[in-house]
Amino acid sequence: MRDVAAMLVDHAHCEIKAASNALSLAVRHPADLEVARALTDLAREEIDHFQRVLSILSARGLNLGPPPVDAYAAGLRSAARALPQKRGASPLVDRLLVGALIEARSCERFKLLADATMGDGSQAEVHALWSELLAAEARHYRTFVDLAVRVDGDRARVAARLELLAEVEGKLVRTLANAAGQAPRATIHG
Repeated sequence: MRDVAAMLVDHAHCEIKAASNALSLAVRHPADLEVARALTDLAREEIDHFQRVLSILSARGLNLGPPPVDAYAAGLRSAARALPQKRGASPLVDRLLVGALIEARSCERFKLLADATMGDGSQAEVHALWSELLAAEARHYRTFVDLAVRVDGDRARVAARLELLAEVEGKLVRTLANAAGQAPRATIHG
């Protein structure tokens, strides 16, 4: 909350990256049209959020600037690729579950931000944004998990894989939090 401007800029970048990821998954794995449709619907909503954040940035006289590397998302995707693939597991299921974890963490952050801005009239616009995004990220988490189950066909196997990825994610978050020489910055995933 000490740097709402940086949070807004960071989240604009997160939204466009999320839209790009969803579209990439849809076109790289088009065998199931319902999966492709769900991913393009999700991408459309992410683009709508991006445009909403851009409007707030513009109204505040802020610039978007170049997107920073998201060490969290990149590290999570890399860690997922390094995990052994068990019978029936697929890279697509892992990418969907990585998306689910990213959305879950965003949801947690937006809950904190919404709570911190509740009742603060000077932050009413961002409170409304954080609250809306909190609900959207929760839906997106569920969408990614449901798509992983659809692709894999085995809910128990997907749940076990998600649990394994969550353990890997916990280790990654601790590593990022302890990274030497990096000044903390206002981010959704950092």
